[in-house]
Amino acid sequence: MHLDHSHGGPAAVSADAFRPDGTRRALRIGLGGPVGSGKTATVAALCRTLRDQLSLAVVTNDIYTREDAEFLLRNAVLPPERITAVETGACPHTAIRDDISANLEAVEDLEATVGPLDLILVESGGDNLTATFSKGLVDAQIFVIDVAGGDDIPRKGGPGVTTADLLVVNKTDLAPYVGSDLERMARDAKEQRGALPVLFTSLTGENGVAPVADWVRERLAAWTAAATAGAA
Repeated sequence: MHLDHSHGGPAAVSADAFRPDGTRRALRIGLGGPVGSGKTATVAALCRTLRDQLSLAVVTNDIYTREDAEFLLRNAVLPPERITAVETGACPHTAIRDDISANLEAVEDLEATVGPLDLILVESGGDNLTATFSKGLVDAQIFVIDVAGGDDIPRKGGPGVTTADLLVVNKTDLAPYVGSDLERMARDAKEQRGALPVLFTSLTGENGVAPVADWVRERLAAWTAAATAGAA
């Protein structure tokens, strides 16, 4: 299933779109969602799909561990120097929304050490439906839910579901086994999100992340065009 209301217009360029030396910084895309929804698997799949086309890096967030970063390192989705971890020490939303200093330092360090970069993916630790990223940290955000969490999640809403630039409904291959109604989820997502896009994915399928990767490419193209126009 592929429900895509609109990919929206060109990405807005924030005031800090350029580094101190005048070069364009990387587009930053945040990925949030509940525990077990498939955020890290989505990041890994995006890295595998995009790494030969783009210069990218990843920042992961965990409360007390580096588990998500270690998963990416074990699976060799990027060279080790392009993956870094932030240990939040508190609820995940704190470091992506309330006090973003550790994440900002991490993305700036990546730009300085392995840049220039086209894209940085910032993965939140597992949180609930209220998780959102500060606009001071990311330029766009993806919210990942999964069908095993219940087909009522889109109807329940919450800022992550209703306001993210892209909603990903993951693990569609499990729907028959957990009794989730994908058509119902699509209708509820449309009602909650209006014109904002929704993609249904199964990362176990061949090229399962392709629609999400296409969305990322479109955001990057719009970001690059807008930054170029802003620098003119």
